[in-house]
Amino acid sequence: MSPTTAATPNGDVAALSYEQAREQLINVVNQLEAGSSSLEDSLALWERGETLAKRCEEWLEGAKARLDAARATDGDAQPGQ
Repeated sequence: MSPTTAATPNGDVAALSYEQAREQLINVVNQLEAGSSSLEDSLALWERGETLAKRCEEWLEGAKARLDAARATDGDAQPGQ
């Protein structure tokens, strides 16, 4: 396993930026697709990947909410549109 996934517990994921979580998720997927890990390591990678995917989803949902709020504000400021 790479140092990014093996040495870092899943609890650190909350501190990752979207780009960091996405990059780590790509690394996890690549390692799983390579199929060279033991079953135990593969399960740990899978769990890490699930946690990273959830973090990416949180970022994307937050970005969507911010866009929706900005659009609503723009709509309030420009009546008739």
